Amino acid sequence: MDGAAGVIALRPETPADEAFLFEVYASTRREELEALAWGQASRQAFLAQQFLARQQGYHQSFPAAAFSIVLADGKPVGRLVVDRRDEEIRIVDAALLPEQRSRGVGTALLQAVLEEAARTNKPVRLRVLQGGRSAHLCARLGFRKIDSDGGHDHWEWHRANGGD
Repeated sequence: MDGAAGVIALRPETPADEAFLFEVYASTRREELEALAWGQASRQAFLAQQFLARQQGYHQSFPAAAFSIVLADGKPVGRLVVDRRDEEIRIVDAALLPEQRSRGVGTALLQAVLEEAARTNKPVRLRVLQGGRSAHLCARLGFRKIDSDGGHDHWEWHRANGGD
């Protein structure tokens, strides 16, 4: 895959990626936590607890998913978790380091998943934080919002809906 940030590739996550994965996760919560009057130690403890819960939850709920490190020109810049099932392709998690956002990396990743979905005639489903920038990307790539829950919007892409 090529993106504005260079050659985009994926490799499987390994236990050695734990610190990097924590860095990516923490970066996704930065704005939210900066709004709270917590000290650094409290923030780190909260992030560590939430990160562990998320990791365990993803592995328990999606044991067959592909857990990948996103590379831009060989350098780790994010994570992608994709669960491929008979009836759908679900993007469980997609997160990039802040300096890699808005550089075409996310678009390249999603377009590759959409190409796979078109070849296999499966819908792609994901959920994104309400009010987040990811919603604009989803809409631009042909996803349609199908539901909302307490803070997240659920999006779906079908080739038949005009998304290719």
